[in-house]
Amino acid sequence: MDPLSEALLIFAARRDHLAHVIEPALARGDVVLCDRFTDATFAYQGAGRGFDLAILSQLEQWVQNGQDGQLRQPDMTVWFDLPSGVAAQRLAGARVPDKFESQPTAFFDRVSAGYAARASAAPQRFVRVDAAQERHKVWQQLTATFVRRGWLAIMVAANAGPR
Repeated sequence: MDPLSEALLIFAARRDHLAHVIEPALARGDVVLCDRFTDATFAYQGAGRGFDLAILSQLEQWVQNGQDGQLRQPDMTVWFDLPSGVAAQRLAGARVPDKFESQPTAFFDRVSAGYAARASAAPQRFVRVDAAQERHKVWQQLTATFVRRGWLAIMVAANAGPR
């Protein structure tokens, strides 16, 4: 698939997800957690694949402008920063890599740089978690972030969920 088609599909899915899941949930006062949102698109398609950031920005504006005219962005983006070599080692024994996971480490180095650029542009939204640590240390860092932001109830609910 060419990069433009990939970006259009991602943003079409995001628009649908905003309209049918995120906006209704926010209107009810629910908390919404997403596995990936636009910061990931800028990191993977923009930095990783080298796709035009201006086009991604335009798509972001078209797709994520709410009824109030405000650009819908997450209150917080958690960036689990992990050196590409460490990620490859962890994945090797876990499962067969998918389309993205099978990319060379240079791709993931560019993705990391893309996240760093987004974090630099919006530091109030980003939390960088050192994911090279042991699992319990990553969890402690994430929990401390939620506590600092006054979101402890979310962490309690997430911790009580399925394993």
